[in-house]
Amino acid sequence: MTITTIGFDADDTLWHNEDGFRHVEERFVELVSPHAGRGVDVAAGLSATELANLRVYGYGVKAFGLSLIEAALTLSGGSVPSSVIGQLLGEIRDLLEAPVRVLPGVPEVLAAVSDTHRLVLITKGDLIHQTRKITTSGLAHHFHDVEVVNEKDPETYASILARLGVKPEEFCMVGNSVKSDVVPLLTIGAHAVHVPYPLTWALELTDASHLDYDELSSISDFPAWLAAQ
Repeated sequence: MTITTIGFDADDTLWHNEDGFRHVEERFVELVSPHAGRGVDVAAGLSATELANLRVYGYGVKAFGLSLIEAALTLSGGSVPSSVIGQLLGEIRDLLEAPVRVLPGVPEVLAAVSDTHRLVLITKGDLIHQTRKITTSGLAHHFHDVEVVNEKDPETYASILARLGVKPEEFCMVGNSVKSDVVPLLTIGAHAVHVPYPLTWALELTDASHLDYDELSSISDFPAWLAAQ
């Protein structure tokens, strides 16, 4: 294969992300459970609310925050105190203002592969928040193009590649989500490399055991993988 352009996911591929969401989810359960009905699975209720709201709110911390408030009100039958809502809003603000924590090996990998390939950053989420993370990460200069998209599906990837003038067989995506960073690329005839993160959002889980793709234990292994192609 001849790969000329490499796409990198951002959250949980270049920097930590999901652990912050998990912390807030745990706080949600802690704060809302005392006000929910007996036998109510508060965590499952939040997940169901997020899933139902995806088509309306999309992805990102702000969308997550709206689902938090809606789930708190719904699961408590409207009895959740305003003080709890205030604490949840504070947790969301903390997520939005949290400093970027770049994953080990990422700067070195980007520096190495950008010498020989065109790099593109492709991420889902809120435009303002994702842009802030990209610009404050110290990594933006490695990328020829940055795409903050509403969804990572075959149509979105195909549109990006067409705009960049890149054939699918010349493109490789690197990311932590099989659902978002692997399956859509294989669908359009591009390449994909999976680099797992210790935590995966429930709505990003999928069964792709029937597909043939490479998985690396660390992003630091990617330059060697690329050189071997």
